[in-house]
Amino acid sequence: MTFLIIVLFVAVFFGAMNLWTRKLTQDGGRRVPQLGQIQPVPGGSIHYVEKGDPSNQSLVLIHGLTGQLQHYTYALVDMLADDYHVIAVDRPGCGYSTRESADLGRLPEQGRMIQEFLDIKGVSDPVLVGHSLGGAVSLAMALDYPDKVKALALLAPLTQVMSGPPPVFKPLEIRTEWLRNFIGNTIAVPMAAKTAPHALSAVFDPERAPDDFLDRAGGALGLRPSAFITASQDVVGIDDSLEAQVARYPDLKVPGGILYGAQDAILSPTAHGAPMTQYGLTNEQIEGLGHMILITAPDACATFIRSIAEGAVNPNQSASETG
Repeated sequence: MTFLIIVLFVAVFFGAMNLWTRKLTQDGGRRVPQLGQIQPVPGGSIHYVEKGDPSNQSLVLIHGLTGQLQHYTYALVDMLADDYHVIAVDRPGCGYSTRESADLGRLPEQGRMIQEFLDIKGVSDPVLVGHSLGGAVSLAMALDYPDKVKALALLAPLTQVMSGPPPVFKPLEIRTEWLRNFIGNTIAVPMAAKTAPHALSAVFDPERAPDDFLDRAGGALGLRPSAFITASQDVVGIDDSLEAQVARYPDLKVPGGILYGAQDAILSPTAHGAPMTQYGLTNEQIEGLGHMILITAPDACATFIRSIAEGAVNPNQSASETG
């Protein structure tokens, strides 16, 4: 009898968690509706927002772990669209994009899906603007498709192998697919809702997360089972593919640069920025800022992106001359 009571209690608990998860998922969809268009690609689909004159230099904006394209529509898309053709994408599986299997979380596969999207769209020689994990994906694209990428403008990018994910992302490190799906559909979303203030504080440290982050920056989309499952697949995909990518950096031919907040608490500027100068990338830091500079310092990020884009168009012109 005691065993049956325990089983009943567990069933009721996880059933309640599943219902709570569904409610939070519906709320997230209402708070952050689909902004752009969907383009099917092999292995899934890419959700994207496009602004600016297609005859101008294209900028392709790729967000980081647990993020979505609203990290760029928050400010940077509108700041750049007058002078550039700007496309912000949800990485495969994130936001309103999809991917069909866990192995597509590996860096080369994410890069392939985005590149196939760009090929379908007829976008040639873009400057890739990658934030955090989006920086690692941008580097994967530059290595695999060097003739299709004009330059790299990387914001607080992941570039090097780490001993494990940053502490705030440690709960995502799940390799068993059924367990990942079970947690994602039961306890992960309610737990994320309760711990969101702490998580945002850790990601933005030493700065403060904006009050409108969940809506304007799309954070409410993280309160969905698919967001947890994708992010967990991403963490494992990084672990499975980043070491091989780092070994290929001597072959990097695409020019560009890196911009960090000097007090980044998620990815060390010293560990991830400085080593890339030997492969031809510039490395800059902004004192007093943290990991989420694309939201907290969009003016500085826009200036940096413009300098990289103009330098790629006019390679004999220095960044200081273009600023």
